[in-house]
Amino acid sequence: MKRVPTFCLVALMFSAMLSLAQAPSMPKPAPELEKAKFFLGDWKLSGDVKAGPMGPAGTFTGTQHGQLMPGKFFVVLNSNTIMGPMKVTGTGYLGYNPEDKVYTYHEFSSDGEMVDARGTLEGDTWTWTSENKMQGKMVKGRFIEKITSPTSYDIKFEASVDGGEYATVMEAKATKAGAATKAGAKEPAAAKEKDAKK
Repeated sequence: MKRVPTFCLVALMFSAMLSLAQAPSMPKPAPELEKAKFFLGDWKLSGDVKAGPMGPAGTFTGTQHGQLMPGKFFVVLNSNTIMGPMKVTGTGYLGYNPEDKVYTYHEFSSDGEMVDARGTLEGDTWTWTSENKMQGKMVKGRFIEKITSPTSYDIKFEASVDGGEYATVMEAKATKAGAATKAGAKEPAAAKEKDAKK
């Protein structure tokens, strides 16, 4: 019986150790999620709610802070909304499902509401659809965000109750916090540079 050379055994052992040591490659966020980075940073919101089956009319203001979750698979959106005496905080997770080729959004708020929506992006418009049972009635929601500039977007929420026609429930505007101040601060600096070159 022939003996296996020692260097062959060492080579086999070394190869096995390398195989065990190699960790599986970490998954990467879908490239589609880059578009969702528009919502990063601090935003101010203001709008009005229409009177209807879901409640009385009123105006509201709010803030939203967006940041990437560790791993960068989700944009985390923390919001605070004030409407009259009511104050609601919420946390949402915006992601992308490459299997279904659709954006996802899950939100949980301090008033006990939970949102599970699917979204698409066409041009400058995000459209989110959801379906929930509220007070025994099936409500289909359509949440539309239209980007109007790099620092602003318009919001509209429409709802269909028990298969009825969609009606506008809420309209609002969102502006990136500090956008106007930063723009104003750049103009004098640019003017000074022009004067210096003369």
